[in-house]
Amino acid sequence: MKFRLALALIVLAAFTRLSLNFLPSPPHNFSPIAAMGLFGAACFNRRWLALSVPFLALFFSDLFLNNVIYRQYYTGFTLITSWWIYAAFGLSMFIGWALLRQQTTPYRLLAASLSSSAVFFLVTNFSVWASGTLYSKDITGLMLCYTAGLPFLSNTVMGDLFFSAALFGVYHWAMHQAKLQPSTASGK
Repeated sequence: MKFRLALALIVLAAFTRLSLNFLPSPPHNFSPIAAMGLFGAACFNRRWLALSVPFLALFFSDLFLNNVIYRQYYTGFTLITSWWIYAAFGLSMFIGWALLRQQTTPYRLLAASLSSSAVFFLVTNFSVWASGTLYSKDITGLMLCYTAGLPFLSNTVMGDLFFSAALFGVYHWAMHQAKLQPSTASGK
């Protein structure tokens, strides 16, 4: 039951990511991406599941977003738009593994969610600066890039907190209802 529930919650989070884009004015960066990484890393017993399930959910939801919803922004079929996002996602998974694997408390979850928000902000804005032409390639340009990204940070933080609380909260509630310990899901 633990495995199926954890898997279902990550798939649901990926579908939520897709459905947010059908809102008339979708909130930028309000997304379950970091929560999927934190939750998967904390809840799957086997390391290959902890890595593959969240990454596959991100990848397949990206495929749909890039090639269906945002296809007008790309010249052809798009597998991955930014490896930097996947790097930030991997770091979020590491945070989940380090902070939440042994024990998930509200304080640890808050710390993990906020850390993931900070990592995503730092990595993705660094990528805009490093690979773009909008900012000068010096510390001033980097700081301008981070400053320009600040308006999006609040939605990132709110999304990470909301979706992390939802995933972990539903999981722990369901485990309590089933009289099971909310430990890691084995995938057996």
